[in-house]
Amino acid sequence: MPESPGIAHVTLTVSDLDRSVPWYERVFDTKVVLDEEPGPFRRAVWRVGGRALVGFNQFPDPADTLPFNERRVGLDHLALRCSSRSELEAWKVRLDELGIVNGGVVDAAYGSALSFRDPDNIALEFFAPPS
Repeated sequence: MPESPGIAHVTLTVSDLDRSVPWYERVFDTKVVLDEEPGPFRRAVWRVGGRALVGFNQFPDPADTLPFNERRVGLDHLALRCSSRSELEAWKVRLDELGIVNGGVVDAAYGSALSFRDPDNIALEFFAPPS
């Protein structure tokens, strides 16, 4: 049996890349590594955690215009790994400085999390394993 693979990339669909790109650049203080139109859609990609990629697609013909809802079949949320709870606290300060509403750092037996949402209401989370 081959070893379980790691995640290479995740791609999320957004309603407006002209709004999402500056928002994500501001939050993560980094520029996209790719912004292209490879077909009937536009894609922007960030590098996260050294090797993984997070992509964002915008389609000219969306299936609907409803905001993201984690209760629909598909994605629930995207969690980005942090090394410690103190790193989560630093991200909370950053989100607060940017005026991004967040749930504060919440501790559980399986780790600690800081939840927030992007302009399309996509659920995002910074997560640190228990120490």
